[in-house]
Amino acid sequence: MIAQPRRIAHLDMDAFYASVELLRYPQLTGLPVVIGGGRRQHDDALAAAYAGRLAEIPPAAFPRLKDYVGRGVITTATYAARQFGVGSAMGLMKAARLCPEAILLPVDFAEYRRYSRRFKEVILSIAPVMEDRGVDEVYIDFTQVPGGQREGGRVLARLIQKSIHEATGLTCSIGVAPNKLIAKMASEFDKPNGISIVQPGDLQARIWPLACRKINGIGPKTNERLQAHGIHTIGDLAARPRDWLVAHFGKASGAWLHDAAWGRDERPVVTESEPVSMSRETTFERDLHAVSDKALLGEIFTTLCQQVAQDLAAKGYKGRTIGIKLRYADFQTATRDQTIDQPTRDAATIRRAAGQCLKRVPLTKRLRLLGVRVGKLQPDDGGAQAGEGEAEEPLLL
Repeated sequence: MIAQPRRIAHLDMDAFYASVELLRYPQLTGLPVVIGGGRRQHDDALAAAYAGRLAEIPPAAFPRLKDYVGRGVITTATYAARQFGVGSAMGLMKAARLCPEAILLPVDFAEYRRYSRRFKEVILSIAPVMEDRGVDEVYIDFTQVPGGQREGGRVLARLIQKSIHEATGLTCSIGVAPNKLIAKMASEFDKPNGISIVQPGDLQARIWPLACRKINGIGPKTNERLQAHGIHTIGDLAARPRDWLVAHFGKASGAWLHDAAWGRDERPVVTESEPVSMSRETTFERDLHAVSDKALLGEIFTTLCQQVAQDLAAKGYKGRTIGIKLRYADFQTATRDQTIDQPTRDAATIRRAAGQCLKRVPLTKRLRLLGVRVGKLQPDDGGAQAGEGEAEEPLLL
């Protein structure tokens, strides 16, 4: 029996959070819309005034980005807003200067997770070998799925697109290629609602002209080093000998860069994987100080610990390494962690250990972000949790 050639797909939902919001507010379709920050008074007032009739809210009634005041960041934006240079992770205040009339909607993670589960259920009903890569993207192994080889995978990709749209009203873009590395690049070729097929012989024509940053895993620092050597495109990278790359970027990184440039990637589509850690963090609407805002910081800190504990319980894990992350007003970041004797998923235990970590960082400067992380995870066997039910210590800042 002749082995089937590998056909791996990367599926990426189109402007996922924004698209979910447009299902709720179809009257905003085609308008510049930015999603970011938590619910505000204006949002609550609109929801109350139009309860059960959200699609009837006039576009003029929604808050505009130009009126926003705070330190929030953009989670995502519609394609109409992106044309103004607005993008994810950009500060809302900066975005307001680029697109002041953009409509501003709050983030609703519960709704996004609900739609995420729905579109993944659709995929699994058609192609069962799926690797979950986050709320809005997956890898799928088409190789042995009926229709997965037809037209290089296009037939199956069309079926998945159609089925997701019928079940959710959402669109997605799919890249199909011999491996995960190229499939991820291909899913960006024809957004939104596109399908791109890359065959082994397409490497030079379709992949080599792309910028090196299009390779998933090449970050800004590596890209800067590559450009310093005159390497700007993936083709430039492929032209450098493996030994040269190893000499300049190290044994592991140099070999990986060479393989990536030549489209080599043998990673399987992994249907189940163990998480390394779980974390929660929040960026404040305004900079907070450990003294003048002690009560508010304590409340936020407790909430983060409770949220991480809930995440651990929901996923069936506990962990031994508890850590914190601080980002100051000057954007410098500090992290600390400690490993406790027994693994836990108890919120009070997590808070107590994280509080000890806080004692080891400078707290004289104002803060713009606070995060809590639990690592060294292991499956929870259902036993008693270390320190469960003990009194909560006050936040020591």
